[in-house]
Amino acid sequence: MTDRERIKELIKKLNEASKVYYQEDREILSNQEYDALYDELAALEEKTGIVLANSPTQKVGYTVLSNLVKVRHESPILSLNKTKETEKLKHFLGEKEGILSWKLDGLTIVLKYHKGMLEQAVTRGNGEVGEDVTHNVRVFRNLPLSIPFQGELVLRGEGVIPYSEFHRINEELGEEETYKNPRNLCSGTVRQLNSEIAAKRNVQFYAFTLVSAEGKVLSDSKAENMAWLAEMGFSVVEHKRVTAKTVAEEVEWFRNQIEDNDIASDGLVLTFDSISYSESLGRTAKFPKDSIAFKWADEMAETTLRQIEWNTSRTGLMNPVAVFDPVELEGSTVSRASVHNVSVLRELKLNIGDKIKVYKANMIIPQIAENLTGEVSRLEIPGRCFVCGGETEVRKLREGEALYCTNPNCRAQRIQALSHFVSRDAMNIEGLSEETLKKFLDRGFIENYPDIFRLAEHEKEICQMEGFGEKSYQNLIASIDKAKDVELPNFIYALGINHVGLRNAKLLCAHCDYDLERIKQAEEAELVEVEGFGEIIAHSIAHYFRGAEHLHLLEDGMQFLRLHLPEQRETEGSPLNGLTFVITGDLERFPNRKALQERIEQGGGKVTGSVTKKTDFLINNDIHSASAKNKKAAEMGVPILSEEELIQRFLQ
Repeated sequence: MTDRERIKELIKKLNEASKVYYQEDREILSNQEYDALYDELAALEEKTGIVLANSPTQKVGYTVLSNLVKVRHESPILSLNKTKETEKLKHFLGEKEGILSWKLDGLTIVLKYHKGMLEQAVTRGNGEVGEDVTHNVRVFRNLPLSIPFQGELVLRGEGVIPYSEFHRINEELGEEETYKNPRNLCSGTVRQLNSEIAAKRNVQFYAFTLVSAEGKVLSDSKAENMAWLAEMGFSVVEHKRVTAKTVAEEVEWFRNQIEDNDIASDGLVLTFDSISYSESLGRTAKFPKDSIAFKWADEMAETTLRQIEWNTSRTGLMNPVAVFDPVELEGSTVSRASVHNVSVLRELKLNIGDKIKVYKANMIIPQIAENLTGEVSRLEIPGRCFVCGGETEVRKLREGEALYCTNPNCRAQRIQALSHFVSRDAMNIEGLSEETLKKFLDRGFIENYPDIFRLAEHEKEICQMEGFGEKSYQNLIASIDKAKDVELPNFIYALGINHVGLRNAKLLCAHCDYDLERIKQAEEAELVEVEGFGEIIAHSIAHYFRGAEHLHLLEDGMQFLRLHLPEQRETEGSPLNGLTFVITGDLERFPNRKALQERIEQGGGKVTGSVTKKTDFLINNDIHSASAKNKKAAEMGVPILSEEELIQRFLQ
């Protein structure tokens, strides 16, 4: 293990120890062990000159600016010419060797170091002028604040927020403030005036170009220079050396990584490896001649728009959904696609009967690519909610204009709120599907969540309903009775407080010692100090528990519930204890990956999203597949287990 790898390992171990000590009130390292590892880290940082921003040796204070200063780049950052054909990549390379890498979908940033210290960080901006975001870049999760090289160093890279962080942050923000994709979230985060926001959102930086290194004789190879940047402590973008003979094969290799890649990418970048050859080519008015972007050729299909549906969420947000004649895309039949909001609907100029092109963004999410008819839209934005008839209004949000139902008693909002209440991570009440809840609402059996616990009063009527009988009724009542014993975080999550996902519910309960009365009385000033919270979350929680209607429902519901602490599982002696697993592929013995993950965690194991040197086992029923995770496991010597082998070795 190199010094750099040991530094990263120590940072991860020490930060994890601090987290569980301060947030979960338990120890995974004794004081003596922590101090020894801390001293080892400090010594390695002094030896190598590499200090990462998330190192526990760094007490980085947060900075708040009044504005972002404009900075002109010393040399313009040009866009890249693009292609979707691998044959053009072969032609581009000719007899030369190139480097193929991810085209990361984040925010391009130029870094400058002086005497081994980070001096300035500037966004790409318009390519000529960017914004100084040094205060935020200093808190990037994986960025070195100091490096062993003492000359002036300039490099370019991409600030990114992984999908896993993107989903976590959007869950905390709530529907009104969510971002459409990780790129927009990263851009909005890095351009904040308060660096505390960037620190909490775990932005990462991946270097892709060494611009200059004062006093150092650079290699003519860009790949070798990237390897040198890695030695300086930078994370570099994943890349491969290619020739015209191998480039098509490597494109496919990258394509196969998309499903498992936690970082958004909108294609690949191919550049010549030789710096001298690249410089000899010059550039056009718009593009450099030494690089080209490869964009994934999304499978497109033409179809006819038949309808725009408006789905009302539990917050009143009405999402437009395009319904069109079914088409085959990426191996599945597609007939619906979200249009996101009113702004996108207007931009596409959609009308019923239009010929449209649809595709799957990143080969996953159905989207409308373009409207082939191209006329002015005659679609009217609904003035009333299709569910309750209440008035609607268009509101300006971060991602454009969106339509809202203004009726707080809207049936659709109530159905969505009740569906959330009974969902698996909330009260986990089986047998209450959205359709069943609609029927119960229509018959007056349920108005709000406490009424769920009174359904036994309607036994006769329910047993006579279509799709119900004595057995299904008894199963439903048994599930409701079981749900009355609930862990407090799950109940708090079930209430549907805006910005409070299960993770935040757990943080809230831990902070208030699992005391519901303390939670109800907590002030914003107290809540804003909770690790992971901010003003928006704190306000939302305090505001919820000041609402008379919410408190009335809470008092009503509590007469049925028995709240208790999260189960403390004894994992000592479990064969899973302390082991790290990665799960991929289709499952046969477990209903889904989450169920298997929960079983592993019950035994003291841990499940992560990617294969690393710390992974003990990869679980994949197709142990001979050519998937990215299988290949990585083979490269690192990580054993691959089928579900059956996992059960036999660890779960019996």
